[in-house]
Amino acid sequence: MKIKRYSGNPILKPNPCHDWESLNVFNAAIVHHNALFHMLYRAQGSNYISRLGYAVSSNGFDWLRLDKPVFSPENEYEVRGVEDPRLTRIEDTFYIVYAGYSDNGTRVCLASTENFITWKRYGVILPDQDDKDAALFPEKNGDRYCMIHRIPDDIWIAYSDDLVHWTDHQIIMRPRKGNWDSTRIGAAGPPLKTEHGWLFIYHGYNEKRSYRLGVALLDSKDPSKIIAWPKEPILEPEETWEMHGDVPNVVFSCGAVEVDNTYYVYYGGADRVIAVATIPKADLLRFLTHT
Repeated sequence: MKIKRYSGNPILKPNPCHDWESLNVFNAAIVHHNALFHMLYRAQGSNYISRLGYAVSSNGFDWLRLDKPVFSPENEYEVRGVEDPRLTRIEDTFYIVYAGYSDNGTRVCLASTENFITWKRYGVILPDQDDKDAALFPEKNGDRYCMIHRIPDDIWIAYSDDLVHWTDHQIIMRPRKGNWDSTRIGAAGPPLKTEHGWLFIYHGYNEKRSYRLGVALLDSKDPSKIIAWPKEPILEPEETWEMHGDVPNVVFSCGAVEVDNTYYVYYGGADRVIAVATIPKADLLRFLTHT
């Protein structure tokens, strides 16, 4: 099972007119709201400091973007960049979980917005550990919020009453020896709710450091339980712009959305450009439930 690349990829490229995004644009978060696709993407200029840009689209393929970043480093735990946002709508608020990068490593941080321009920062929410690849579920599990995160080299789940203090951490997925995801794995974006459970797209790589995307199905009542986890990837580097860039042989997603019974999966190619691939919802769920 493979998702289908859009023929017009890549959909976003570096813009030499803006130094902050002149080198790389990649690893985009995505939501679909009020008939529009809203994208937050990681961008780097000549100093390699990561900032987040904003783009909007009516069809998911053609994008208009602002000429200034909407989210930039402000604190000591993100002085070297704000990286790899995962975007989740909970009620009327949009939350990003992102990696704050400093000389002390990466820390999972949280911010929220109602318009993608002005932001409320909550700071580091998983302190005292080198952590990243975190994403919020779009609804509570019982009476608690739920989040996926990654402490190398495994995928963890955690719970919270207030989105800031997280407890009950446990490993739910580990790298699989001898497979394409044998070395390290992490969340590709927030899980998507389906009638069969939570659709969870993730990234992984092996000893050759070739990043691919895979998929799993988590139990709707207890998302720490894996219902299905196929061994084959759904996307792997094949195009020139996926194999050659700032980091070679990378397809890396930070989010997907369901629109008109189709999944749109947005991903960075070789840490330089942004692309999209699609698959009918029924096809992907049939693949998962018959594995």
